[in-house]
Amino acid sequence: MTPRRARRPRAPAWTATLAWKAAVFIAVMCCALAALLGTLVHVSVTGQTVRDAREKALARLVDATRLYEAGEPLPPFAGLDPAGLPDPLRRLTARGERGTMVADHRGRPTMWAAAPADGHALAVRVDHSLGAGTIDALDRSIVGSSILAIGATLAVGAFAVTRVTRRLHATAQVARRITAGDLDARVDDPRTRDPRRPQDEVATVSGALDTMAASLQRKLQSEQRFTADVAHELRTPLTGLSAAAELLPEGRPAELVRDRVRAMRGLTEDLLEISRLDARNETVDLAVHELGPLVERVARASGTGPGAGTEVRVVRDAEVETDRRRLERVLGNLIANAHRHGGPPVVVTVDGATVTVRDHGPGYPAYLLASGPQRFRTESGGKGHGLGLTIAVGQAEVIGAELEFGGAEGGGAEARIRLPEYVRFEDDPREP
Repeated sequence: MTPRRARRPRAPAWTATLAWKAAVFIAVMCCALAALLGTLVHVSVTGQTVRDAREKALARLVDATRLYEAGEPLPPFAGLDPAGLPDPLRRLTARGERGTMVADHRGRPTMWAAAPADGHALAVRVDHSLGAGTIDALDRSIVGSSILAIGATLAVGAFAVTRVTRRLHATAQVARRITAGDLDARVDDPRTRDPRRPQDEVATVSGALDTMAASLQRKLQSEQRFTADVAHELRTPLTGLSAAAELLPEGRPAELVRDRVRAMRGLTEDLLEISRLDARNETVDLAVHELGPLVERVARASGTGPGAGTEVRVVRDAEVETDRRRLERVLGNLIANAHRHGGPPVVVTVDGATVTVRDHGPGYPAYLLASGPQRFRTESGGKGHGLGLTIAVGQAEVIGAELEFGGAEGGGAEARIRLPEYVRFEDDPREP
């Protein structure tokens, strides 16, 4: 059995934001710059302080050597093999060399200078406490100023990045609105209004999105006008053709002509309805209806009611506030589609404010489940124009219902429409 590899914990979502990445980058760069400058200043000041102390110690060593050679008493800061002399300096003088070194003497920083003298080490010391204190104070100042500089830089950087990310979020929000169908949405960045103003990258993206949205809106409106105009223009000749077909003598040719005329008239009405839905200027006539009886009427009116292959089950009835005509159109299209493209039996279930239309056929095609109904696209060999489900989706959106397509358990296609349930508040019996 192959052992399962442990999943690495995922980082929080906010760590992927541009503001977080910019803050981390600014903080890292500020810390690196502060460390570099602090190190350079520390090394420079420390080197200068140590050089001054070394020169002072060497000058005292010269004076002490002159006094020792003259046989005069040595000053208090000098002596032969004094206690506390660092061992490296003792070994250095034993080799006949002279040197200096900073070491602690009685708990205080001390600069030592030593030279050989008749087999002994003649050494002098200089108190280095002031220089060491200066270096410590400088280090604390460097750390404090670095923290303040990093904090100020982060605040300024966060403010600048937040302004950019806020504009990017606004652009993304407009893009989502356009994707949802609101073609009037625009970013309208102030930097794109006046071409004389310099534009940054965000303004360029915003302007490109606005231009794309305007171009897409013009094209869609042109297509909608074309569809509506064609449907309107077809109405007149189809009316005349229908009247002429009724005058034909009875027979198989006349029946075929009338059937094709009815199909063309139905297609024309569907195109007109789709053009009205695309225009998004539909108004709804809301009223309260009992859902169970309404669904049963639709099943009977569609010619596929009980006894004709459609079973209506009312699990729990409910009152809904909706546009009856539009809801009947949605349910009628779903039932007709189930009979035309699915398999019997077709079951319509009412469970509260939810209506489910299920058939036992091959199920919805993959493209429909992935991206919804598409006009004039059906499964290969299937009949129809793909407009029935498109109209159902549009009318459901108008009445504020949720329409979902999926596969049924055990096989078949299932369409589920959820309606806003009407809640009736009863009068309080305590009130007069």
